Amino acid sequence: MPDVNANIPVLTVDGPSGSGKGTVARLVAARLGWRFLDSGALYRLLALAAEKRGVSWHDEAALSALALALEVEFVGGNADNEPTVMLSGEDVSLAIRSESCGNNASKVAALPGVREALLARQRAFREQPGLVADGRDMGTVVFPDAGTKVFLEASPEERAARRHKQLKEKGIDASLRDLVKEIAERDTRDRVRCVSPLKPAEDARVIDTTSLSIDEVVDQVMALPRSGDT
Repeated sequence: MPDVNANIPVLTVDGPSGSGKGTVARLVAARLGWRFLDSGALYRLLALAAEKRGVSWHDEAALSALALALEVEFVGGNADNEPTVMLSGEDVSLAIRSESCGNNASKVAALPGVREALLARQRAFREQPGLVADGRDMGTVVFPDAGTKVFLEASPEERAARRHKQLKEKGIDASLRDLVKEIAERDTRDRVRCVSPLKPAEDARVIDTTSLSIDEVVDQVMALPRSGDT
């Protein structure tokens, strides 16, 4: 059966933690008036739900079943503000952004059964007039037919500094030294995992954001050709 959504344009923004992909993707989506998918939030939500239920990080079957049954809702959100993230009716927007939740999300994301369980849920975000999707395998696995693919990267030190600033602004204490170590460990885990490893798609535009502002990165992405443009 043909995919009825195949003609809906998709722009993917992949990259490691702290590369700016979430902010850039959200701003690009707002400029285009397209839908926005924060795929990382789904893995963080699963990690949080597993922790709340006492599910082992090694129990792939239980984690996959939980992924299929997640009661998730994204409320509001625009170019200036992230959406409120609801899990089973509870606002967990702040909880899923903690470093521990991010590290746990990286662990569950390495499991093939979990990724398969969340694949259809991610692809369901592909609706008119178009979708901007950010993550680690959006352009390689989830939307390999995307018309425009971007891969953002930055030095580990710069990414740790950005993350430290974000956490401080949210009133969360964090050690910059610990963040550098955690980011390095997460990078290694994401790049060497056997399923959907973190890497640029062959046809992706790679942008090093280390010395660029968010607006400069957004402008570069907006300048790229997109499906449907004339």
